Amino acid sequence: MSAVDDELRALRAERDLYARLLELGGHSRADTFLDEALALVTEIAGARCGYVALGARSSEPELEMTRGFSQDEIGAIRARLSQGIIAEALRTGRTIATASAMEDPRFAGNASVRAAKIEAVLCAPIGGDEKLGVLYLQGRERPGPFGERERALAELFARHVAPIAQRMLDAATREKREDHTASWRERLKVEGLAGTSRAMAQLFQRLSVAAMVDVTVLVTGDSGTGKTEVARALHASSSRASRPFVELNCAAIPETLFESELFGAEKGAHSTATRRLAGKVDAAQGGTLFLDEVAELPLTVQAKLLQFLQSRTYFRLGSSEPLTADIRLVAATNADLAEMVRAKRFREDLYYRLEVFTIRVPSLRERPEDVPALSEHVLRLLSRSMGKSLELTWAGRAALLRAEWPGNVRQLSSTLQRAAAFAVGAGVDAIDVEHLFQDDRGGAAAARADTVPTAGEIEPWDEATRRFQREHLSRALDASKWNITEAARKLGLARSHLYELLRAHGLSRART
Repeated sequence: MSAVDDELRALRAERDLYARLLELGGHSRADTFLDEALALVTEIAGARCGYVALGARSSEPELEMTRGFSQDEIGAIRARLSQGIIAEALRTGRTIATASAMEDPRFAGNASVRAAKIEAVLCAPIGGDEKLGVLYLQGRERPGPFGERERALAELFARHVAPIAQRMLDAATREKREDHTASWRERLKVEGLAGTSRAMAQLFQRLSVAAMVDVTVLVTGDSGTGKTEVARALHASSSRASRPFVELNCAAIPETLFESELFGAEKGAHSTATRRLAGKVDAAQGGTLFLDEVAELPLTVQAKLLQFLQSRTYFRLGSSEPLTADIRLVAATNADLAEMVRAKRFREDLYYRLEVFTIRVPSLRERPEDVPALSEHVLRLLSRSMGKSLELTWAGRAALLRAEWPGNVRQLSSTLQRAAAFAVGAGVDAIDVEHLFQDDRGGAAAARADTVPTAGEIEPWDEATRRFQREHLSRALDASKWNITEAARKLGLARSHLYELLRAHGLSRART
């Protein structure tokens, strides 16, 4: 057969694939379209197995289809969304083709490649530079690698399947992506609070009520959830918005200086008062005084705060002249104040003075669907401060969604700030998995995960948590003889999450 005949055959195959994809685009269901489209490209490319994934707005790809893979193999492939062959295709935006992944120096060191004995692979990102998803073909029906013809067909598929599938996906998941906070955002000043979930809508509903009435508000929630931002939003949405918002961290002020810090001091009232010192109440006149970590106040200081809240009058330290406070008080804590009252560590009368109106801030566990919006919000701020147009890669976004965030919004924000520094330092604007979960201490944290502190030492919380997770994972895997499905079932985890944890902790089965 001549070269001209080969070229004509290739052109016909491309034409037929494109025509068939357009025909399949008539399906009303995205999953049906993607399933049949994957079956078509797998057959035409002569692949034994195929996998296609789009989107990553939940802990799993938004839509995925497979052909020829077992359930265990599908879990391993999902793990590769953030590492290995698939991650490389998504990161670079280029098709990856290899005759044998086990012998390819780029991937031979990957544990999943060795375990599955992966040979011929063809992997094409879907959506070009937008990187909407990925097509992954593995194994050949005939001996030998995927050729240029198969590569061209895969890239044709990737180019033309994206707009069809994305259109269907948008229609099918419109309710899932609905902004439940839209109506509240129109009437509140909540620009610093990202998220569109029902949990955030409930928060905004409480906030709108508090904004209309000038009462004391107690903001509660886990550490790192954004209680300070909620307090700022409350102030900005209230009638006091044009006046000052003044913050005082109760945990950062020594007991002996708290009264002076809060109420001010006359010259000579104490050793550091070389002139009249204005207090936080003075600074907040007409506006809002925000007491963060209010549970950290010593009992003696709690009595002074209670007296102030009851009378709304105060004295500067060293003065006998009463002053009147025109402020709204907002307090915040991540502690259980009711339990502290029962334990006699917090005054009951002060507790009731603070708990006039309570706003609870949900944790990220309660609103994982907000992780993309939160990430985009943080990256917008970072882009502005760094003078760069920073964005997440598809694989990076998927990794963020699969990760756990015990430190909530603060931890997510810190991770993105660190990742942005790594990315900019490497001369790129796209933040990928390697930037997000790179240890800026040169791997020391991973090493410390295996180190038990000596007697008398207090191990940092995050390191103790990491060490416990690693040990618990190891025990579960050993007990199940490294059967991933069984271990995931015993741990109550999705297999994809377990694979991600294995990668994060550097765990792999020892070969004998």
